[in-house]
Amino acid sequence: MRTVARLALASGLFFAMTIGAAGQDTKLSIVAAENFYADIVRQIGGDRVEVASILSNPNQDPHLFEATPTIVRQIAAAKIVIFNGADYDAWMDKLLKAAPRAERTVVTVAELVNKKAGDNPHLWYEPTTMPTVARALASAFSRTDPAHAADYAARLQAFIGSLDRVNRKIEEIRAKYAGVAITATEPVFGYMASALGLKVRNERFQMAVMNDTEPSAREIAAFEDDLKEHKVKLLLYNKQASTKLTQGMLDLAHRSNVPVVGVTETEPMGMSYQDWMLSHLEDLQKALAQPST
Repeated sequence: MRTVARLALASGLFFAMTIGAAGQDTKLSIVAAENFYADIVRQIGGDRVEVASILSNPNQDPHLFEATPTIVRQIAAAKIVIFNGADYDAWMDKLLKAAPRAERTVVTVAELVNKKAGDNPHLWYEPTTMPTVARALASAFSRTDPAHAADYAARLQAFIGSLDRVNRKIEEIRAKYAGVAITATEPVFGYMASALGLKVRNERFQMAVMNDTEPSAREIAAFEDDLKEHKVKLLLYNKQASTKLTQGMLDLAHRSNVPVVGVTETEPMGMSYQDWMLSHLEDLQKALAQPST
């Protein structure tokens, strides 16, 4: 994993953390490592929560992260913290230790869905992950703020219901395209591709790129051959993490007239999780529907 975590523990940081932790607010103070989890926090918590998101810039490589005193102060003040886990955001463990709070609830998504370091960490693309996350958050909110437990329960049910349109689109694509071969520069969309029944090729190449290691010459050649010979229907491309190698594959896909579908690791600003997933699914569906050349 290309995680670069530089913990900026500058002079005066722990003093700032202490001030932040001492403050009291009627709303639940929450920190989410990734903005799509922050979105679920808002959808379940409504106006009862105040959430800060650490990774929220869709134009930034999320693997390159640099902590600041502000972030540590937010974590120190938070009653609930949620992060991905599975080594996707390993810097969160260090930040939590740097800003201890005895009564804080920590929700680690990887633990909720039984994933560990070494597994594909892009858990939010697995259709069953977010309902599990939403239930865990509703439970945590209700324990911390029992007076509003009924509100959290109602929002949870509304959220689960809102995922029906995403699930219907998944079933629609799966019914028509299950078994179709595709490839990707990284395994970002891997769980969703599996849910769609697509056959993903070049997985070793993808894992090497994700872990910032060099794929073998044989793996690179196989990837190039898949594109040149149209052995795959489309290329999934991580728009937030480009290297010379992956850019080369993108260029080759364009030259070979292989459709490209860009995916991201950060929820676009102004878009809900549900709409974000639907936008990717619709782009994928359009690409799959293109006639083979």
